[in-house]
Amino acid sequence: MFDALKLGAKIECDTFDPLRRSLKASYYGFKDGKTAWIELSQASGLALLNDSEKNPLLTSTYGTGLQINHALENGFTTIILGIGGSATHDLGTGIFEALGGKLLDHTKNSLHAKGEHLARCTELDFKNLNTKLLNTTTIVACDVTNTLLGKTGAAYTYAPQKGASPAVVAQLEEGATHFAKLVQQKRNKDLTQIKGGGAAGGTAAGMFGLFDSTLKPGFDLLSDLTALEERVREADLLITGEGKTDNQSQYGKVPFKLAELAKKYHKPLLLFAGSVSATPEILTRAGITAAYAIKTETMTLDYAKTHAYSLLKDAVLKNLKNHI
Repeated sequence: MFDALKLGAKIECDTFDPLRRSLKASYYGFKDGKTAWIELSQASGLALLNDSEKNPLLTSTYGTGLQINHALENGFTTIILGIGGSATHDLGTGIFEALGGKLLDHTKNSLHAKGEHLARCTELDFKNLNTKLLNTTTIVACDVTNTLLGKTGAAYTYAPQKGASPAVVAQLEEGATHFAKLVQQKRNKDLTQIKGGGAAGGTAAGMFGLFDSTLKPGFDLLSDLTALEERVREADLLITGEGKTDNQSQYGKVPFKLAELAKKYHKPLLLFAGSVSATPEILTRAGITAAYAIKTETMTLDYAKTHAYSLLKDAVLKNLKNHI
């Protein structure tokens, strides 16, 4: 069985949540002492906020940037950034700010990085950026394929899950469009055409534009580390899950990537999620044998979160017998 501890260990550091409140969060340092895996959700994740706090105009990836900075100062020279579960739509500008960069408005005043300030930024200041980045490789582990802008882009596809109203979605789209033009002018980097650039509120695109990061499928990175394909080939039954499975999950989310392997080796795959709204046609076509929601329509979200373990256990035990 895969044992993560044989590959390295968790490292805890002081950082901030999406609203810049202090917290401690961890990242993973591999035993080579050179490679660190940082999950954006640890400091910039939606799960760190209650429902009334969710607003991608106000949230930031600044805390994730502090984690990256901690890794750099501790000698890691390859940073892999996993970007699932974000609460943000700041195009990674919070990371840029935390690493010493500055966003300036038309009066040369500094702006705090967050979604509502993208449209106000007219200059990027790299002078005080952490110099260790010059000798660091940054890789964004990105499984979704959405580009930054448009109806299947970051704002329209993902911002509503983060608390954005239709008006806020339009504002975020406008801000991202403006910022992409700025990066094109200043860095000669086109953020709009990158496959996966819309992931995590445009963090993937921002990392590419601001840090020359490479985007690679996170599923493939982890699959290689865990010899996943071989394990799927030897398995009799696969079980996977995510918080919410809807039609956008087909754009590279882990359950659908796992389903590709399930189809390849003709293995049944069961999906358990908090809620399932993806159409049966999409699920079947992907290779998902059956999908089960652990939250009922009459159950409150707070109850589902509090009792997630028992609800998942009951759902698995109830439905597994139909497939063995």
